Amino acid sequence: MSIRTDARRAATTVAAAVVLGALLVGCSEEASQGHDARRAAASGNAAASEAAGATEAEASTPAETGEAAFNRPETVRDAFAGLQATLNEDCAPGSSDCAYFLGRVHDELLRLDKSMKADAQGPGHFKEPIAWIATLRRTLKDDTSTDNLEKHRSELIGTRDRVNTWMQGHPEDYR
Repeated sequence: MSIRTDARRAATTVAAAVVLGALLVGCSEEASQGHDARRAAASGNAAASEAAGATEAEASTPAETGEAAFNRPETVRDAFAGLQATLNEDCAPGSSDCAYFLGRVHDELLRLDKSMKADAQGPGHFKEPIAWIATLRRTLKDDTSTDNLEKHRSELIGTRDRVNTWMQGHPEDYR
């Protein structure tokens, strides 16, 4: 092989490593923020979105169009994939990873609830899962602290599992 080919291959390898490293750092930083920080950031974004009052139809510049697309609810399929990602995870009560895990299950249920309510089929199509999530919300009484999530761990995990079972019986909604 020529020196040029070796140099190109080395440059490509280095570039790929840099991109992969940047992605890994971004993921680890996001994971280390914790449940409360993610929730605060999400509620701040939601408040800013509501204050702006911009809808997709009102957007006239490319920047506004991008923002409207960002604030659109995700599809049920994508939100359900996030919930499914928690199925094989668990934690020991009181452990440091339990706060993250329970917070994540809670967040994924809320994302799925939002996407089901915004789905073109209408919230009536997802009547049971939406009702189960609403019951969980009433049980938690808007207290998403680690202590409260651990206190209601069985309700939280039970709701996740019921929603998952329901969705498995409705594959047309997520495939």
